[in-house]
Amino acid sequence: MAQVTPQELHDRTNGGSAQAAAHTEGQQHPIKLYLVVWGWLFVLSACSYAVDYVGLQGYLRWSLILIFMMLKAGLIVAIFMHMAWERLALTYAILLPPLLILVFVWIMVSESDYTLLSRVLFFGAGS
Repeated sequence: MAQVTPQELHDRTNGGSAQAAAHTEGQQHPIKLYLVVWGWLFVLSACSYAVDYVGLQGYLRWSLILIFMMLKAGLIVAIFMHMAWERLALTYAILLPPLLILVFVWIMVSESDYTLLSRVLFFGAGS
C-alpha cells in the first residue's frame, strides 16, 4: 500500500493546489469593466438630471426618472454586487421578492379605483 502525504491528500480533495489557490483568491474582473459601468452610471445620472433640467412634467417625467433609476440599480446590483456571476437560484432569491412586491403594489393600485367608486356610490358624492 502506497503512502499518501498530507499535501497529496489535500490536493486530491481540493482538486489540485492550483485550483484551491485560485478558489481562495476569488475571481478577478478587469478594471475596464468597472470603469465602463461607472461611465454608464454617470451617463444615466446625467440623463436623469436632464429630465428635471428640461422641465418635463407628468407621467413622462416620472416614467423616465423611474426607468433611469431602475437601470442604474440594475447595473450596480449586477456588477458591483457581483450578481451577474452568481448562481441563478441566488439571483432569483434576491431579485424575485422585490419584483413580486411591485406586482402586488400594482394590483392594489388597480383595485383602488374600484374601492373609491364603491365608496362614492355607497356613501354619496359628499356634502
